[in-house]
Amino acid sequence: MADYRNSKWASEIIELQKDDGSWGYFHTLSEPSKRNPLTTEQAIRRLQTLGFTIMDEPIAKAVSYMHDCLVGERTIPDRREKLHNWDIFTALMLATWIRRFTKDDHNANEVAEKWAEIISRAFEKGAYDHGRYVEVYQKIFRLPPRGGRLQDFVTFYQISLVSDMLSDQVAVPLMDYVLQKTTGIYYIHDKQLSILPQAFKSKEASRYIAAIELLAEYRNPGCQGKLKFVVDWLNINKEHDGHWDMGASAKDGICFPLSDSWRKEESRVKDCTFRIAKLIRMLED
Repeated sequence: MADYRNSKWASEIIELQKDDGSWGYFHTLSEPSKRNPLTTEQAIRRLQTLGFTIMDEPIAKAVSYMHDCLVGERTIPDRREKLHNWDIFTALMLATWIRRFTKDDHNANEVAEKWAEIISRAFEKGAYDHGRYVEVYQKIFRLPPRGGRLQDFVTFYQISLVSDMLSDQVAVPLMDYVLQKTTGIYYIHDKQLSILPQAFKSKEASRYIAAIELLAEYRNPGCQGKLKFVVDWLNINKEHDGHWDMGASAKDGICFPLSDSWRKEESRVKDCTFRIAKLIRMLED
């Protein structure tokens, strides 16, 4: 299995890590840009893609920093957003990322338990009930949604946070709901997931796969079967030599590239094959 932790990409990110374990501003999952070269979220998402775990020092430092922010010993430096309750959203972000690397943080688990209850109660009749979702949200957080309205839970954060905390009776209809949602998973892919991308060799297809990678974390019986059509699509797009190539346009600075360079086609094929084969194993295990 390939090990990308010694790549130039990893070295560049680690060199930018601050002494407190952060990379400066925390929030944004979007692609790095010249104006905004790296946030803490982008850094740890990229490092996770490259194979880093809580056993690696940069991640351990980042998780320690996020824990301190979650319990109020530090504060993330981001500007407080006004579209939603910033404190609830900050706790959601921090707990999600902590739990992507460790399930041993009591405070992060407490946040996850709250969201798992909200989502579970919203599906208690077998289908999603947004009114019930808002009602339980208000009860648990003891305040109404900012602006009197609340988006549903289909964002990167909630979907990741509760992936191991739902009963089979909730997880299966949740999977159906997420796959049919016309706006996809917020922050990851903004199109309906039950509809496959038109072009396999594209950045859109890479984002689509990122959404499926998130759903593949749901191990409840019945959930993987809902994603079989994705496995079929991936196998249809396999090259004649048994590898996968998503093309140069799939490069986004987060999921790709994994190798130091895509100047050679063989490096791109290696990266694409590594990622897709890993996803198929998750969906067929």
